Amino acid sequence: MSSSLPSSLESLIISLVEPARNDRYLKDELLLHCQDILNSHIGQNHESDLTHLVDLVKRQLIHSSPSGSSAHLKFTNLLSRLLDQPVLARKHAVIHFLYALASSSSQSTSTTPAPSLLPSIVPPPPQRKTTTPSPIDTPSETRQPKGVTKAELLREYRQKIGRPYLPEHLLLRDTLYLLQGISGKYVRFSIPDDESEYRFAFVEDSKYTIPEPVRTLIHRLSEVGYLYTRVENFVREREAATAVGMIEQSLCHHLQTQLTEYYRLIADDRSNIRQEETGLTLRRLDVWINDWRLRMRMMSVCVEGARDAHGGALVNLIHSYTDNGDPFVRKFTDQLLEEVSKPFFSTLHKWLFSGDLYDPFNEFFVAVEPALAHLQYMHPSSLAGQPAGDEGFGGFLVDNEDNTGQSQNGLRLWQSKYQFQNDMLPMFVGEAFGRKIFSTGKSLNFIRYSCHDSDWVATREKMSDTGGTLKYSDINGLERSIDAAYQVASHRLFEVFIDKFKLLDHLNGLKHYLLLGHGDFADQLMEALGTSLTRPANTLFRHNLTATLETAIRSSNAQNDPPDVLRRLDSRMLEYTHGEIGWDVFTLEYKVDAPIDTVIDPGSMIKYLKLFSHLWQMKRIESALSQGWMRVAGDSRTFLRVPELEYQWHQIRIVNAEMIHFVRQMQAYCYLEVIECSWKALMEFLNRKEGDLDSLIEAHRMYLDRMVKKVLLISPKAGREENLLIQLREVFATILQFRDASDNFYNYCLSESVRRDRELDTERGVYTGRENQAATDDTLPNLLDPVKEYGAAFSEKAQTLVQQLQVHPDLDCRFLAVRLNFSDFYRSRKDHR
Repeated sequence: MSSSLPSSLESLIISLVEPARNDRYLKDELLLHCQDILNSHIGQNHESDLTHLVDLVKRQLIHSSPSGSSAHLKFTNLLSRLLDQPVLARKHAVIHFLYALASSSSQSTSTTPAPSLLPSIVPPPPQRKTTTPSPIDTPSETRQPKGVTKAELLREYRQKIGRPYLPEHLLLRDTLYLLQGISGKYVRFSIPDDESEYRFAFVEDSKYTIPEPVRTLIHRLSEVGYLYTRVENFVREREAATAVGMIEQSLCHHLQTQLTEYYRLIADDRSNIRQEETGLTLRRLDVWINDWRLRMRMMSVCVEGARDAHGGALVNLIHSYTDNGDPFVRKFTDQLLEEVSKPFFSTLHKWLFSGDLYDPFNEFFVAVEPALAHLQYMHPSSLAGQPAGDEGFGGFLVDNEDNTGQSQNGLRLWQSKYQFQNDMLPMFVGEAFGRKIFSTGKSLNFIRYSCHDSDWVATREKMSDTGGTLKYSDINGLERSIDAAYQVASHRLFEVFIDKFKLLDHLNGLKHYLLLGHGDFADQLMEALGTSLTRPANTLFRHNLTATLETAIRSSNAQNDPPDVLRRLDSRMLEYTHGEIGWDVFTLEYKVDAPIDTVIDPGSMIKYLKLFSHLWQMKRIESALSQGWMRVAGDSRTFLRVPELEYQWHQIRIVNAEMIHFVRQMQAYCYLEVIECSWKALMEFLNRKEGDLDSLIEAHRMYLDRMVKKVLLISPKAGREENLLIQLREVFATILQFRDASDNFYNYCLSESVRRDRELDTERGVYTGRENQAATDDTLPNLLDPVKEYGAAFSEKAQTLVQQLQVHPDLDCRFLAVRLNFSDFYRSRKDHR
């Protein structure tokens, strides 16, 4: 202690305590008390926690002072002024000194009241004579020596018995080793059988002892070293591994950056050990390392999760820690995600704006099928030495058999080459935006490599303008970029299909020819093929059918359709069995190639052929009834010569009219209520130009499924789907049978009329040829019975069909029943029966 210290303390005591100015004994006691406090080294063995000390002082003021609130405010004002003084370096020691002085003074006993010094300081008792009391000789009844704590007394006692405490600077050195995962001289890490366990041991020394509180503190500090070891071992393992994903590499890079900062902190602490004036203690080290303890815990958790997670699943694992109430945990996790997600956003940028998937370690939520990875769906026009399409009307059957696998591969390439992996999708993206990203990349890939779009560069520039830098900290910008890229890619995809590949022309061609939308073409084809198709199927030849088809096109308005559409139209024979005729196996076919067959796939073509077969049969029935009606109505003069059969012909005309009404209503329902309404819905979707290629495929499938369901009268009841269709075909067969029976009756009437004319000529003496033999008595009944039978069968089957249509779940089918039975004709007939 310097010689100026007593004089400074004496001046401080005289200025603060007025009674001490005249009482020398009181002044000496206070001076001795202050010297004891200063000699106790306050502030060197305690952590400089100023906030805790201020709380203790405020609590002491509230309990000891009558006016606690005013003293509290006064102390707060003085404290703020003290902290603003740059001259004083050891402000904590000053406040600790005053607090110790007030506390020790409040514990002393006095028989006479003393004047107030500070708010909680009282003078020592007057009978005190000793100057430096011994800690051992002081009786238990008297107060403890001022400035000497119980820990100091215990340390002096241990020194006397021969086992002092281990010096703190040695423990500090070992603790710094522990923080680096290295065992020290007095504290060592133990090697457990299970690496997940955490153990360390103190080395017993016969000269020194380590107190239990210090052991607890070192144990708390050693946790950071153990966590550091786990993180460092993970980084080293990943560096030595051969196939480590880019996201894991990014995680290791960020962890290594954090460990480098940790190294810097440890190096600063080691340098502070050599500088005693810094006052580095175990408690101060614990405070300084507390921030890194939380960091190491988070890094250790991420390391353990990274052993079982991969790619996007690892990003999801880290992102799950952001749902935490601790601001430090959220901030650290956000920083970690910002670094770890960089490879993900790099892959996302290439996929979203270029349609290229660069994912060598399968970490992205879009995966490529290995069997299809190296296949590219090529348009035939891009293949050198091959024609752009099929050649005219010839050779279709062989080409179809050869190209079936290619068509299936084209659709399979779009549907199966790239797969969406929901478990790899980061949670901050969301499934809805993930589906948009997946669709946008697939569309761009399809435009580039399947459609060979020459304007791809312009499309990429538009998407680049909407993009920018994708990063985790700008999720809103990511969502805007996804939406903009999705819209640009979808719009360009529709432009390519509609403008470049003429999708609308192909859909119109299918509607005009396979759905018989061109009425004059259908009539011309029916008239040209009618006689040929009545022959057995094995007597027909494909080149004859093809020539007839071309004649029908040239003689109708179909010749004005685009040449590319007409070139794809062809006719062929289905596989037939013995006994089938041409009507049973004839069909039209429309050829499509890449990339149109991605939308109009082979499964869709099968549905088109089903619809054509049904509508073609209905067209045949209509033609047969029209010809029969013209014969019945046009040749009525012939029947005047056989007046006794006029009633039978009247009945035939009634049944014929009923059949014509039935077929016409069925045709109106199919074309007006089903095909045209479905076509309108499809055109509205195409005109909006919204959605991706999957949406376009789905819209076309809905268009086809609606027509198949309603035209073929498909029922939703399991096992009874085609009951109505079977009944309808039976009605059609009955109509044809009735037509054949009425033709036979017509031929009979015609021959009978000719015979009677010859008889009249013979009576006049005019010879007009050999006289025909008169028909037998049973000839006419044999001809009229089938007519009556088939007419009655038709009415009965039509009535049954109407009744079932009336209870059909589909509204349009119930409305068809209203069309067929608009005057309750079948109900009244049923009631009459």
